[in-house]
Amino acid sequence: MEKVTVLAGGVGGAKLVDGLAQILPPEQLNIIVNTGDDFEYLGLKVSPDLDTVCYTLAGIANPETGWGLADETWRTYRELAALGGPDWFHIGDSDLATHLFRTERLRMGCKLSEVTGVLCKAWGIAHPVYPMSDEPVETIVHTQSGESLGFQEYFVHQACQPVVKSFEFLGVEGAKPVPAALQGLAESDVVIFAPSNPWVSIGPILAIPGMMAAISQKKVIAVSPIIGGKALKGPAAKMYQELGITPSAFAVANHYQDFLAGFAFDAIDAAELENIERCRIIPLVTDVIMRDQKDRIRLAKELLSFSETIHFRRR
Repeated sequence: MEKVTVLAGGVGGAKLVDGLAQILPPEQLNIIVNTGDDFEYLGLKVSPDLDTVCYTLAGIANPETGWGLADETWRTYRELAALGGPDWFHIGDSDLATHLFRTERLRMGCKLSEVTGVLCKAWGIAHPVYPMSDEPVETIVHTQSGESLGFQEYFVHQACQPVVKSFEFLGVEGAKPVPAALQGLAESDVVIFAPSNPWVSIGPILAIPGMMAAISQKKVIAVSPIIGGKALKGPAAKMYQELGITPSAFAVANHYQDFLAGFAFDAIDAAELENIERCRIIPLVTDVIMRDQKDRIRLAKELLSFSETIHFRRR
């Protein structure tokens, strides 16, 4: 069986990672997570995508939202709101412990990847999970109105309402891939881009110096986060539209064209098959919606079988 590196953002990426982790042993799965969404809130270092992936792998994620913890309580959040504090970002009482722990360890001089490893061990996660870099990289959303917003300000506080003009990954020039993640990537046979936002989840990972060069030597498969012209979760389709691109499975395949050997997309978009094949990308038409654990495992198995039928092609 092939060794896999998966690049992932938040909820959609976490679901696919969980499916792969049910099939592949830890030594055959390398997980690299976007940290461009990371920010400081109430003095705490918050890593939303890392936490979503880890909570999901640990089986403790909130099953209704896909983010946060199951059986969460909100006393601290409510008290903060009553005091007139900033309450636009929801942090539950148990989730708060994660951010307190991470912040303290980083203050002591630990690297983000080291802190993530300690948390994974505490939560019983055997598969290696790495941030895309130990150096901070901040995704900035430039809007048509001239604002430059940190991603969480855009995504949560302003509920994705501003019209997008472009993106910037602040600090990326000085960032480096986590060495263990890069080593795992070098040893991998296939790289899977999870069904995460191509612009602000996968994009920041690919922008880390050295990451594109390493990935370009691998067989790459992407899973479309756009189904029937819409994103199941998040602003990916809205971003495509505002950037002058019709949101579709084909738009995602074209976005990644320089990398892809294979592309998995939903049967709803089967009419786009011919356009995708014209890009010299091998298609997999399937059900990419992961409604439950069975769907996660089914899709993961399909992707692994699909990968074994295609070969690396230098583009």
